[in-house]
Amino acid sequence: MKIGILTGGGDCPGLNAVIRAVVRRADQQGDEVIGFLDAWQGLMENRSMPLPPSATRGLLTRGGTILGTTRGGPYDTPEGVSKVQEVLAAHEIDSLIVVGGNGSLSVAARLHGEFNVAVVGVPKTIDNDIVGTDRSFGFATAVQVATDAIDRLHSTAESHDRILVVEVMGRHTGWIAAYSAMAGGAAAVLIPERPYSLERLADIIRQRHLAGRYASIVVAAEGAVAEGHEAEQLGMPHDKFGHVALGGVGATVTAQLEQLTGFEARVVVLGYLQRGGTPNAYDRVLATTMGAAAADAAHESRFGNMIALKGSRLGLVPLSECLGKTKYFDPAEFSHVATLQYG
Repeated sequence: MKIGILTGGGDCPGLNAVIRAVVRRADQQGDEVIGFLDAWQGLMENRSMPLPPSATRGLLTRGGTILGTTRGGPYDTPEGVSKVQEVLAAHEIDSLIVVGGNGSLSVAARLHGEFNVAVVGVPKTIDNDIVGTDRSFGFATAVQVATDAIDRLHSTAESHDRILVVEVMGRHTGWIAAYSAMAGGAAAVLIPERPYSLERLADIIRQRHLAGRYASIVVAAEGAVAEGHEAEQLGMPHDKFGHVALGGVGATVTAQLEQLTGFEARVVVLGYLQRGGTPNAYDRVLATTMGAAAADAAHESRFGNMIALKGSRLGLVPLSECLGKTKYFDPAEFSHVATLQYG
C-alpha cells in the first residue's frame, strides 16, 4: 500500500512525532509513505518527498513539521479538488493521512463524503477544541509553556506588587487559559466561553489586596470578550482566510484594571511561544500512538475516520461527526474541584 501524509493548519508540538510513527508503523507493515509539502497547497501543486524510515530519525523531539504547513485547501479554488484527485492518482496513493485541526479535517471529511477520497484524520491543535477526541496532541505542551511562564511571573509580580495579565492563545475556546491558570495559581481567568466583567475582575483584585495579596496574575485567552462587546482586535479586522485578527485583549484589560483599581499593572503576551519547541513527554506519547493508529487504519482501509482518544484508549470516530463543530471548555466541569475564578 502507498500512503500519503500531510500536515495542515497551524504548527503544533508533536507533528513530527506523528510523521515518524506513521512511517515506522507503515514500514513494519510493508507500506510506503510519501509526504506532501505545505499541506493541501503542496498536494495540489504536486510537491512531495519520500519518507523512508531513515528520513524520520531524530524527529521525536523536534517541534514544527518537516513537511511544512499552511492554511487553506482545495475548496478555495474551482480546480482545487480535481488537482488533489489528479496528484493522488499520479502517485498511486491508496490512502491519505491528514494531520490537522478543524479546518484541515473538515476538508478531509468533505473529500471523503463527496468524492470518496480515501482519508484518515489525526486531530492536531494546541487549542484542544476538536469534537470527538478527549485530547489533541500539542495541548499539553502549550499548557506547560504557559504554566512555566506564569510560574516565573509570580516572583516579579510579588517583587513589585503588580497585577500581571498573561495573554495566551485561544481564539474560540478557553482550554489553554483555564488549564494554565489552574496549574499556575492565577487569581482569575478570562475565556471566550464566558464574557468577562471588568468590574467583577477588578473586585477580585481589590479583595485580594484587602486580604494582603498585593500581587495578582490574570490569564486571558486571546478570544476573550467583555460583556456586551465583540472580540478585542488590533490591525486588520480579518485575515485572508476570514478569521478575525485577534489580539490586544491583554493590553486592553491591563489598562482598564489599572484605572479601575489604582494598582500598577503590566501585560505579557506569550503568542507563538506556545506553539513552538519540543513536545513534552505526554504529547510525544500521544502523537506517537495516534500516528501508529492512523497507519493501521490506512492499512486496513478504514477510511473516513479520525483517530480519537476516549479516556485512555484510542479509537476511530467518523470524520463527518466532527465536521464544522467546536469543543468548548465548560467551566461547570471543574466547579466542584477547582477554586479558579472567572473575570
